[in-house]
Amino acid sequence: MSLVKVEESGESIVLYFGGEFNRINAYTLASVLTNIADAAKAANSAINPGYEIEVVVEALISGSFKAKIRSLYRGAANLFSSETAKAIILGVVSNFIYQHTIAPDSNLVINVTEAEVVIQHEDKTVVIPRIIHDAIQKVEKSPQFRKGVGQAIRAIEEDPEIESIGFTRDVYDRQPDILIPRDRLANLPTFLNDTDGGSRELVEITDVKILRAILERSRRRWEFVWNGMKISAPVTDERFYDDFFAHKITIAPGDSLRVSLKIWQKRTPDVGIYINHTYEVIEVINHIPRPTQSALNLY
Repeated sequence: MSLVKVEESGESIVLYFGGEFNRINAYTLASVLTNIADAAKAANSAINPGYEIEVVVEALISGSFKAKIRSLYRGAANLFSSETAKAIILGVVSNFIYQHTIAPDSNLVINVTEAEVVIQHEDKTVVIPRIIHDAIQKVEKSPQFRKGVGQAIRAIEEDPEIESIGFTRDVYDRQPDILIPRDRLANLPTFLNDTDGGSRELVEITDVKILRAILERSRRRWEFVWNGMKISAPVTDERFYDDFFAHKITIAPGDSLRVSLKIWQKRTPDVGIYINHTYEVIEVINHIPRPTQSALNLY
């Protein structure tokens, strides 16, 4: 189990492009860096009022291509700002990308405390200071921030030679502290395109085991076991009821159904991940009886 502790304050970060190359397409690099800079500026305007930020590329390093990015702060026209600039902007951008590319994973464990957020994913534990976590929630609603991050990710996805991206602190690190495989990047546009307040719908073809059946045409909820957990959902497939009342299907305890399961999810504001909250069986594809049938109590 590896442990990564994100620094609370840092004016530079190394952006890592993984792949079997020692060069990178100039248009890809320019687009990624320009859009990350735009996202950083949008974040800075929300977090550091009274200060302007300039994002500069300090060094380009070959060997799974790396770019060192530094943020420079200077006072702007806001004479009423009494605070110094918080040097967390690049940490906000990089950790926003990391959190929302791993968010859909079921193996994700997140613990939020007053001081930090601990994310356990597979064999890695990432500890993010609470100030960065709170800043992410503040800036992620900004259209300019979302646009900058989204366009940077799209530029990477359009370059087939880039196998992964990552973020680290030292240009000489052989592997980045945070590594995001290419196939994870598709998760981020899904979040960025979420315009309905943090909810979405999914349809999954899956098997459910019957605990309680409601054998009437209604929206009363059946009880099932799905992926090892108990869920309640109405069955709204009229064809299934037609077959049942025509005695083409006999339901018994412990039988299973292969179904199209519609899942409504809501995004939790604290950790930015989607949680299932409502289910509906919209199609029964197949009835799977148990080897031994017995009577079932109908409601």
